[in-house]
Amino acid sequence: MAAILESAVVNRRAPPAARRAGRGAGAREAAKPGLALETLPFGPGDATAGAENELLTVVRGPREQVDLARSVAESNYFKNLARRVAAGDASKSLLRDLEAYLSENRENVWENSWVYFPAHLMTPYAREVFDGDLYADKRERRARRADAGRFEIERHGIRCVRIPVSYLLKLAMADAISVGQEPHPTIRATGERLMRHFLNDNTSPETFSFHTVGPRAGAELGRALAEETLRRFLLVQFLTLYANEKFELRSRGQETQVCLAPHTPLRQKRLNELVSDSFYRDLFMSPCLSGWDQGEVKHQYMILCHEVLSRSRLNTMGKLRECGILARNLVTLPTVSNTSLANNGTHISLGSRRLTGLMAASDPSFTAAEEKRIGDLVVKIVEHFLPLFVGTYSAAPGRFDFHDFHPETVLGFLPHELDFTHLRMLWRRWKGKADLQCCGLPLTPFGPRKLDRFLGAALGLRGDWVPDQRLIDYLVAPLSTDHSPALDGTLGNVERLKQDLAEMGVFDARMSFYALYRQRLFARMGFCGYEGRHYSQFASIRQDMAAATDLQRLITALAYQYVLSGSVTHADIPDTPEVESERRQIFFGAAIGLPTFFVRERTPNRFLLSLLHQAARTRASRRYPGRTRVYQAEYRRALVAVLERDGAGLIEALGLAGTLEDLKRRLEPSGEGSALPRLLEGILGEAGVSAPLQASAEAFNSAAERYYRGALFRRFTGEALDLFASDLQALGDRAAAADGEEASALRAVLNGEEPAAFLNTVRGNVLAGQVSQSVLVKLIGLALLVIRHHSQRHEGRP
Repeated sequence: MAAILESAVVNRRAPPAARRAGRGAGAREAAKPGLALETLPFGPGDATAGAENELLTVVRGPREQVDLARSVAESNYFKNLARRVAAGDASKSLLRDLEAYLSENRENVWENSWVYFPAHLMTPYAREVFDGDLYADKRERRARRADAGRFEIERHGIRCVRIPVSYLLKLAMADAISVGQEPHPTIRATGERLMRHFLNDNTSPETFSFHTVGPRAGAELGRALAEETLRRFLLVQFLTLYANEKFELRSRGQETQVCLAPHTPLRQKRLNELVSDSFYRDLFMSPCLSGWDQGEVKHQYMILCHEVLSRSRLNTMGKLRECGILARNLVTLPTVSNTSLANNGTHISLGSRRLTGLMAASDPSFTAAEEKRIGDLVVKIVEHFLPLFVGTYSAAPGRFDFHDFHPETVLGFLPHELDFTHLRMLWRRWKGKADLQCCGLPLTPFGPRKLDRFLGAALGLRGDWVPDQRLIDYLVAPLSTDHSPALDGTLGNVERLKQDLAEMGVFDARMSFYALYRQRLFARMGFCGYEGRHYSQFASIRQDMAAATDLQRLITALAYQYVLSGSVTHADIPDTPEVESERRQIFFGAAIGLPTFFVRERTPNRFLLSLLHQAARTRASRRYPGRTRVYQAEYRRALVAVLERDGAGLIEALGLAGTLEDLKRRLEPSGEGSALPRLLEGILGEAGVSAPLQASAEAFNSAAERYYRGALFRRFTGEALDLFASDLQALGDRAAAADGEEASALRAVLNGEEPAAFLNTVRGNVLAGQVSQSVLVKLIGLALLVIRHHSQRHEGRP
């Protein structure tokens, strides 16, 4: 391995003409005979994988019982607003709208609400965990957090615990492994270990892999990660059901659900428009009770992120004016509070054991500087392939009405992610794609909402829908500046860029940098690898997530093959904002559903040109002289052709021929097997229409929310239960074959009953969400034994 890295250094120092001579039309010479695939990073026997899932919480119940509704109605904010309205100092409509938010909720669904329950319902151990998490510094365990009073309240004379659902999952685990008779030590120890994996995003619960999956998974790395995710998802469901029963949430009008959903809920957005940014943070920002030694400090970081992104979104308007998209003074001002941090996605991380081993051994052939130089180039290469994933493996369909179609609204954070040229071209093509035509010309709304609604209805203008709204609504990848490129391969480049962006009002130097494909540096993370942050909503965890992980691995390994063979260098993908924006416009165009994009005929991005040489139906643009028009579909097919040509050896060595065939099917015009049409089918069925534009934006987006927490939630639970059934069959077989620690723990849980037969008797109740506390304790114990087995298996223990 060290020899391969040394050869990469030699190639880097070779004269440019010599390097180009071996490249031909791009990366054609990547698979040199001397480059051993078995020693390639992320190649055979090397890659590890893990995932992080951001989740949505739902609390169902009447407004008189649910914490979110009570927090709003009983707040000083609400009372002060009512006094100001009575005095004539505030608009009556604002108070009326806020009261309507509380009263007009026919489904009694309150997303991201906290919950409360009597403290005496916890076991002593769960109480001990809760008290420990209230320390300001959990290492010193002296003073309590200054905000500890937020989490201990009194309701009807009863002392209650008040917490977000993200923390409820951890408390439920602590309670379930300590309830009743003394639990088996194996189950108790496993549950205690897993509690640290229940964290939170800015608003939502977040879980990360209970164990990494590694070389033992062989060619089925993606399948192994998908199965780990399903087991983790199922344990979350068991813990949620347990909390509903043990902590009496259901009987107290606070039935809780945790599901996968990509968008900020519509009602949460509506509430955000009615309250101040500070009050919004009080209602929804996580207090960070679990996962950090200094939770209050982390909570302040969460507040910082919200403040910065809210300000950043406001600052997009200046860029829209500078680039000419906003041509008049009448605009729709975004609120000073932004909800993008409530979007949810999945992050898939890959690690290289070879690279990690070299860094851990302080190998002189692979220093931190080399890790950064090679890693940045790998990221730039991978970004060219990311359009393959959008809509194909994950999606987040979103709908906009005509009156929503203000550029300052629908373009989201794109003004911070694309240069002005690409932003103008993207906006022009989006207007052409959308149903905004009047007399052959696109018409955008004027500003006054009532007027825009009237015009849209009178002219039959329906707006548009996009395949992945989450990727537009969130700051996924800020654009580099002229003086501070993010991916030029030098140490400290990201810190320099963050400082530039902070001065521009786009970012804050104290925040972690956002990227589509983020390098995980050894000095910071303890391993060498990459995190894919471009996944929104899978239609199937077992099918989509597994295939996406394998494709991500193949592309990453191929990128290393390019770099280590000297076929692609930093000079081939220059580090300028224009080049960075040129390749990323393809990705964002795919998220919007634009059929074409334009590339400079003489772009300095030689790697992109080599890819375009494989694309069919390209032609010189008539509208944009000096640019080539490229069809998005043909570009994706070209990427597949390049993968098959340059990655043939890797595909064979990794056993991924089936993954490529599956990808081709997904890219067919029919979209067979792709995530987007399957998600759309469910959403449209929920809405009762056959096409997105047949429903209003509110009807379509509301139907999507119901689908995610209804039919799709049940599909994921069914996938997880199918896997759990096979896991329990294997667990029973192992216990019958050897009377060890695992068999002893199994007897303690089921008292001799067959685990697979036990699940079969309660499966229907689990799907219906109606399971007794005693059964849930058994299910949680069984899930912990299954997870323990697979953790040991992937860690190489017997």
